[in-house]
Amino acid sequence: MFQAIKSFLQSLFMKQDPTVTPWLEEWSTYLNNHVTFYRNLNAEDKQKFEQRSLLFLQTTAVEGAVNVDITDQDKLLVAASALIPVWGFPNWHYLNIKTVYLLPASFNDKFECGTPDARITGMVGTGPMEGKMALSKPALHQGFANDRDKQNVGIHEFVHLIDMADGDCDGFPERVKHFEYCAPWFDLVQYKISEVEENKSNIRQYAATNKAEFLAVTSEYFFERPKMLKQKHPKLYSYLSDFYQQNLAEIEADIQPRRNSPCPCGSGKKYKRCCLPKL
Repeated sequence: MFQAIKSFLQSLFMKQDPTVTPWLEEWSTYLNNHVTFYRNLNAEDKQKFEQRSLLFLQTTAVEGAVNVDITDQDKLLVAASALIPVWGFPNWHYLNIKTVYLLPASFNDKFECGTPDARITGMVGTGPMEGKMALSKPALHQGFANDRDKQNVGIHEFVHLIDMADGDCDGFPERVKHFEYCAPWFDLVQYKISEVEENKSNIRQYAATNKAEFLAVTSEYFFERPKMLKQKHPKLYSYLSDFYQQNLAEIEADIQPRRNSPCPCGSGKKYKRCCLPKL
């Protein structure tokens, strides 16, 4: 059944733009090697992830700035960044993004790279940035290369788009949660921001910038280190799990290999001697 759906989507995709290549097995291999979220899915859900990636890339252009070549791998990571936060919402469509621009490095608010103030790795917004996203290409790849540091700029910026789907970037995703839940959420946010400001939290400092950044930063934490978030911030984990309709800590616990098992990376070493996280 899913193969038939996949074939239909590919044919539809090709009819609308004959220059688009249908899904390739090497793309599945790339996602499996570089996107932990995809690797942890079962075979059926991997097919759904691929289908949704095709649909996302059908409606969202991924373009490079000057001297930036766009590869299939770039497009796959942008699509993964978009899909991971909304995986619990099969019918989600990003109506507020048309183009993602990849820049060669961090940039400033004028999109200049290589200047002393070029410290931005991702940006979405309104006005001239409406319907657009800018990402540092190296930062996009680094976000998936290191999935233990609680940072992923692609996911961060797409969470801002989810937050903005109701018209306001206010740190509460009304499109996925009823507004009556916002007061207790913001009470928790203010408490957690105070902890960050007082250096009493392992949530990174940028979360204290404002409520919108708190949602985006803690969402990165949720998708990269769900088990740790649940242990250290159980109430925050509960809210984010409810927002995103994903209980990632339980999934991570179910798939976690035993210390003496062969490492899932295929190195041939024991898990404890290879990829076991050093906490």
